[in-house]
Amino acid sequence: MAQEPLKIFITEDDVIFAKIISHHLSLNPEYEVEIFPDGKSLLKNLYKNPTLISLDYNLPDMTGLEVLKQIREFNPDLPVVIVSGQQDVATAIELLKKGAYDYILKDQDTKERLWNITKNIRENIKLRQKIADLEEEIGRKYENNNLIKGNSPAINKVFMLIEKASRTNITVSIYGETGTGKELVAKSIHHASARSKKPFVAVNVTAIPRELIESEMFGHEKGAFTGANNRRIGRFEEANQGTIFLDEIGDMDLNMQSKLLRVLQEEEVTRVGGSENVKLDVRVIVATHKNLQELVRKGEFREDLYYRLLGLPINLPPLRERGNDIALLARFFVDDFCQKNKMKKLSIT
Repeated sequence: MAQEPLKIFITEDDVIFAKIISHHLSLNPEYEVEIFPDGKSLLKNLYKNPTLISLDYNLPDMTGLEVLKQIREFNPDLPVVIVSGQQDVATAIELLKKGAYDYILKDQDTKERLWNITKNIRENIKLRQKIADLEEEIGRKYENNNLIKGNSPAINKVFMLIEKASRTNITVSIYGETGTGKELVAKSIHHASARSKKPFVAVNVTAIPRELIESEMFGHEKGAFTGANNRRIGRFEEANQGTIFLDEIGDMDLNMQSKLLRVLQEEEVTRVGGSENVKLDVRVIVATHKNLQELVRKGEFREDLYYRLLGLPINLPPLRERGNDIALLARFFVDDFCQKNKMKKLSIT
């Protein structure tokens, strides 16, 4: 998932000081800063769910402690940094006990201290997200026989190719009719590989409007186009050190194919509106229900990209070619339905 911008609220009645802090933090394009002159205006805007609040202790309408209490009632996990001109240790200790994230003095170093605190909070958020993602992955069962059901010769051949693919970083191209389980195969390869603890990012090419696909895949910089209010990383950067799965690659238009080819050749992306080249280490798996060779012959798919993506081809058999797997799958789905609906096991005749 693309990372949301870090939303920072600055509550400060000193207009000049607030603008200095805001400008300094806004140097990071991933930070979105908003200023409030008093406690009441801040509290009215908590529904916007800021990531961090910088709170002046001496406000014209409320004390910092009063505002802090109401923030804690709204969201006890929201980090609040108290900024004060008072070198009062007792006040600082009291505020920290009441749930303030930190207490810093208002002086010429305030903006740097707040920058470092914000950076630490951002890193903690990333770490918590990684832990949550990992816990979610661990909670799933990704062994081949759990993801893909069957024991027919046709599906056993697929299992052998999955095992072969998981031992290397070779590009994999998966071919099969709609509903044959192309994404399940891609997930099986990823979770059996050395990249299993890194991201698996699935992208359905047909689901992304043509005018947005470059930004979605490669990201964009702040101001790159109308509506680009913040920097946004693309799906390739999200998948860095992991696996990106490009489903329905046969439907990608020729212009985007050229840009994808460059990314695969150079192993780097350049965000839309940017000049920085971001190096990548991404395993690529593609899938399609179309005959790419036929598309190449018709001039609808780049030949050089075709050979770049071919890698290890895996052809998925439709269910009609899987023999007794039909009965096995029927049994699995009936048992799964009964378990989810707390019903007695049903028989199949």
